[in-house]
Amino acid sequence: MKLVTIILNKTECLDEILEEFGNNNIPGATIIDSKGMVQELYDHDHEDMFFLMSLRSLLTPTHKENKTIIMVAKDEDVKVISAIVNKSTGGLDKPDTGILFTIPVDYVEGIKH
Repeated sequence: MKLVTIILNKTECLDEILEEFGNNNIPGATIIDSKGMVQELYDHDHEDMFFLMSLRSLLTPTHKENKTIIMVAKDEDVKVISAIVNKSTGGLDKPDTGILFTIPVDYVEGIKH
């Protein structure tokens, strides 16, 4: 089992991703509103972090927040999840799209797989 974490910058793709998860019998995603470090610094106008804030237009030009999707998934579902996210977003290799990573899960209670 894996903990799959997706930090989605292209939040307009969220509904399509979740719908495709459902179509592929991938249940149990939790969605959290999130914000990147540069976004937070920019919002709070930290003068001592001017350099980082000036990068905001290069790093995150079109969004002010992200959606973080977390789920515990079967190992064999990770490739399906990745394919869905990449298809819906146009590819995580594109700038300002998002990231996806997994962490091994040794023990789980409260979910049925």
